[in-house]
Amino acid sequence: MTHLAPAGLITIADSALEYRFTGPQPDAAPTLVMLHEGLGAAALWGDVPETLGAATGCGVFAYSRAGYGASSPAALPRGLDYMHREALDVLPALLDAIGFRRGLLIGHSDGASIATIYAGTLQDHRVRGLVLIAPHFIVEDVSIASIASIKTAYQTTDLKSKLGRWHADVDNAFYGWNDAWLDPRFRGWDISESLAYIRVPVAIVQGADDQYGTLRQIEIAREECYCPVDVTIIPGAAHAPHREAAALTLATISGFVNDVMRIEAAS
Repeated sequence: MTHLAPAGLITIADSALEYRFTGPQPDAAPTLVMLHEGLGAAALWGDVPETLGAATGCGVFAYSRAGYGASSPAALPRGLDYMHREALDVLPALLDAIGFRRGLLIGHSDGASIATIYAGTLQDHRVRGLVLIAPHFIVEDVSIASIASIKTAYQTTDLKSKLGRWHADVDNAFYGWNDAWLDPRFRGWDISESLAYIRVPVAIVQGADDQYGTLRQIEIAREECYCPVDVTIIPGAAHAPHREAAALTLATISGFVNDVMRIEAAS
């Protein structure tokens, strides 16, 4: 059994992935695995892991995918199936490496898509629920417009230096994500079929003013899922409600986690 330190590196395939961990070890309590956004990293969750851990009694494991944070760089250009590769090649090995026994996946944006692909493809009995923050199941016009806009900002403003606080190789992090989404072939990306194969409860949390996706994403989940889907729209928040409306968002997530684990304990 691997003992998880509060921070460290885990080697998966050829990549060293940085992580943060708080709370009880995976053999002592459920574990919440945090999957970050397209420009995120373990550190960018801020105090979210500690807040969720305190509210649920779970261990919380947040990591940076290859190309992000202090993890190894990613090979560029990324394949347009990069989220499938993360979900089906990297994440299973990572969960095994940390001794994951039971818990939930909590994903934001790209991370929510990765969680969806994982749960809808592998049906891992250890995963008892999903929390999807600002998920993408299809590509929308508003997504592409915002991603094109942030590329301009990255090249013409101080955004690059701001992101450089969080990523050892900021160009690797930014262009690995941005170039894939802006590739014209990516417009056909669609993971809605994965939703039909999820067999655990799902919570979707989305900001009312999300600049990267519309409520069509939620409609697709409701249309495709056979599992329970709880939806919370966070007023006054955009694409990162856990930062923009932290109290309400984290109370919603922790309430869902506690409900899922309570039902499991009673069954």
